[in-house]
Amino acid sequence: MIDTLRGFLDQLADAGLDEAQALALDQDLQQWTERLRPRRVPESERTFGRVQDVPGRGQVVSPAFIIDHQDALSLRARVTFGAFHHGANGAAHGGVVALLFDELLGLPVNVDVSTIARTAYLHVNYRAITPINRELQATATVTSVDGRKKFVRGELRDGDTLCADAEGLFVELRAGQP
Repeated sequence: MIDTLRGFLDQLADAGLDEAQALALDQDLQQWTERLRPRRVPESERTFGRVQDVPGRGQVVSPAFIIDHQDALSLRARVTFGAFHHGANGAAHGGVVALLFDELLGLPVNVDVSTIARTAYLHVNYRAITPINRELQATATVTSVDGRKKFVRGELRDGDTLCADAEGLFVELRAGQP
């Protein structure tokens, strides 16, 4: 369902709808909205953001990525930004690039599920256009650990071209901290 929804959003972003088509789609979406309204559940029971074996934990705004390697200190992944993530002129929106880094940099620091770390700081440098509809390579590496603080660096590349890099600080939560 999540992959289908991502695909739908890409197709919608690429589509040129006339007024009648936009109205029909709006009505269909309103019907689904009403069908889903009684299905509301607490956060701990939701699908979105809770599916561990799906990129971005099933959050459809997060670009889908494929992890090729992951251990306690690093990961290497592939990602393709689709039309839904388009900013302008064939480039991915910078906010989605930052979202990707937030997801990817958080993975190696959260390998041990008994201790969860949250983003305290994320700095992204945009070095070149991040293209859409092309497979890119991404990395994340834990560079140091100081108590509950975990420092991570990441890169997003299109072949030899560095599209963006990031550094982040993730802090382990204390027991009982939300």
